[in-house]
Amino acid sequence: MKFCLKSILLVFFLSLVIPTQAQSNKWRDIYKAKKKDTLFGIAKKYEISIVELMDANPDMKKEGYELKKGDMIFIPFEKTAEQKAAEAKKAAEAERLKLYGANDVRNRAIRVGIMLPLHNVDGDGRRMVEFYRGILMACDTLKKQGISTEVFAWNVPIDADIRQTLLEKNADNCDIIFGPLYTKQVNALSEFCRTYNIKMVIPFSINGRTVDTNPQIYQVYQSVSNLNKDAINAFLERFPNHHPVFVDCNDSTSQKGAFTKGLREQLDAKGVKYSITNLKSPDDAFARAFSTSQQNVVILNTARSPQLNSTLARLNTARAANPSLKISMFGYTEWLMYTRVYTEYFHKYDAYIPTTFYYNSKSALTQQLERKYKQWFKTDMQQSLPRFALTGYDQANFFLKGLHQYGVDFKGLKSQNVYTHIQTPLNFKQTNSMGGMQNEAFMLVHYTVDNRIESINY
Repeated sequence: MKFCLKSILLVFFLSLVIPTQAQSNKWRDIYKAKKKDTLFGIAKKYEISIVELMDANPDMKKEGYELKKGDMIFIPFEKTAEQKAAEAKKAAEAERLKLYGANDVRNRAIRVGIMLPLHNVDGDGRRMVEFYRGILMACDTLKKQGISTEVFAWNVPIDADIRQTLLEKNADNCDIIFGPLYTKQVNALSEFCRTYNIKMVIPFSINGRTVDTNPQIYQVYQSVSNLNKDAINAFLERFPNHHPVFVDCNDSTSQKGAFTKGLREQLDAKGVKYSITNLKSPDDAFARAFSTSQQNVVILNTARSPQLNSTLARLNTARAANPSLKISMFGYTEWLMYTRVYTEYFHKYDAYIPTTFYYNSKSALTQQLERKYKQWFKTDMQQSLPRFALTGYDQANFFLKGLHQYGVDFKGLKSQNVYTHIQTPLNFKQTNSMGGMQNEAFMLVHYTVDNRIESINY
């Protein structure tokens, strides 16, 4: 009988002690208030915020509360950086919801439409399927960052009447639509997007300038004339003290005459002296085109590989005859297709390549996305420049992150960029007061003589 009584008393005692210990683990300390204590002073003493202190002691939030001597104050454990970040994000979301309402794109899933040829019938379809897959990969990345999306895709081939597609469910409910690929489908889709206030991203080349009359359009592709202008400005900025050497490559099929003519006109206007030589000139005449006292910069009037190869051979001969010659090269986007063969020479001759994209196969992020693409879709990305999956990935990240942060006020301006590109930078500017947004992104890919590759963004 004594044994049983002791056992009962022991169990009763433990039942009182255990909850007390568990309860005490919730607090770092219990502080007894002194006569001149304040809430601010107690919070400062324990290096916590007033809010944290009040959350741990709910009575402090009651109207008319006063701290008194002898009050027992619960001191919470200091929050981790992750907890503080999560609470800040939650507070920001609550404030955004209060300001803009539940239907604002910043407070819900972004509704994304794809209206492109999504089929396996021809090259257009296969390229657009890869572009679409890049968008899906971007949505997966955004999901991990707390950005939700709903994706609706429609196959819109070259012979499709896109007006029929626009009648389908969810088309008028999109926040943004990527497409179309074909010029004849632009007008109908642009008017639809204007009517329903949908942002319309034209991701590739089209004819016409509908972007000049519709504020909903974002034209990614840039005209050759604009790119030539950007390249000329970049040349003048980059080589103010160099001696330009123009090499006539005797290519009757070249489309680069507009660039070289425009560049020479600018050099003439600035009083900059330059030389012109010919790929067929004798070695001594070819070498006389180069300055022995200035850094030279070589410009070809073609982008084709055979002429580039012949020019590099002539430069090797000139450098062998005069090792002190300082030579740089200013090329064309097409040169990026020849990097497997000419990378060593690009570094040797300090080459600058103007472009709107750069596929860096050595980038850790690029390699990671290529592995993920193969894992998801059981195939490699197509061997194209630029990579279409990376193009879709960059465009989706750029626009969807922008919508998530700025809502309908997102314009794609340089000042609003919230995304660092993998391959294709984007930077938009309004074409006119009544028009849409035109991409202005431009870069120089520089192959340095110390075997580095740098991207110089403008």
